[in-house]
Amino acid sequence: MANIDVEIEQLKTEIKRLGAKPADGTGVAAVKFGILVRDDQCSNIFEALVGTLKAAKKRGVITYNSELLLQGVHDE
Repeated sequence: MANIDVEIEQLKTEIKRLGAKPADGTGVAAVKFGILVRDDQCSNIFEALVGTLKAAKKRGVITYNSELLLQGVHDE
């Protein structure tokens, strides 16, 4: 398994830990970018969080609307 695959699996775990599922219990966990960026555990795990997010999006593992994620601008 390539390093990026390992990081994407770790990212999925962190999104589940920090995020919330929809109230009806269906669907997948979602977390705001600002929460991921500011979380100490995520900071320790990911050298390049934005790069990992971009790779996960390219593989269809996660979705977000912006082409580029910037701290502050895309926190919500």
